[in-house]
Amino acid sequence: MYRLYYRQPPPAGLFVVMAGAIALFMPTPLAQVPAAMGLVVLGSGASMLLAALYTLFLLMTRTVAPAPVYHYEADTIGDSAIVAGFVSLTLALAMFFEMPYPYWAAMSCFIIIQGMHLRTMWIKQLHRLLGTIVGMAVAGWMLSWGLSQWGVAASILAMMLLIESLVDRHYGLAVIFITPLTIFIAEYGSASMVAPIAEEVMRARMLDTALGCVAGLGGGLAMHSMRLRRPLRRIENWLLAHVG
Repeated sequence: MYRLYYRQPPPAGLFVVMAGAIALFMPTPLAQVPAAMGLVVLGSGASMLLAALYTLFLLMTRTVAPAPVYHYEADTIGDSAIVAGFVSLTLALAMFFEMPYPYWAAMSCFIIIQGMHLRTMWIKQLHRLLGTIVGMAVAGWMLSWGLSQWGVAASILAMMLLIESLVDRHYGLAVIFITPLTIFIAEYGSASMVAPIAEEVMRARMLDTALGCVAGLGGGLAMHSMRLRRPLRRIENWLLAHVG
């Protein structure tokens, strides 16, 4: 909802949802929770420090524009409910079919459904599928390098920079790097990732992506369905009138 309210451009909440989806399927023993929280705090602190330095740089080198005025736009609650519902449904279906990487399906659905126009969704769906195929080849090639821990960290940083630079220019190129990025973050270091990517992992990645794309397109159709939007608008109007 915050993405719609603040009208954020891509990648918007992409990495927030990615982090939550991956973490959901990386259970941590209770004894390791403090250490895991410490890592999150360190990462968040480093991000805020970089953001603060970049903000100071912009303030010193560019004219300060007036702060935008945000206001509630109609259908924000309804659209948010549709997105959350279809992403959750995709995750539930992936778990029901016992797919090995269900968070990949949820991420694919979320990325596709972010396009507010059906034509945009069709293009994103095609880019997602083709980008994943190429991205799997790139991931297999990178894993064959036998990188050290510092090499993995540097590769993740480089891929995130490329994704942030490409995602609002050409989504298909960004997906090529999103695919190995998710594999490196979630799977690197496991026994299956020591060798080049196995055929089973590639097949699972494609199936998860296909499920997410179909679900995302279904969510896009739901967003443009007036039959569904009318009751959602009535609920939204009632909430705005009686809550807060």
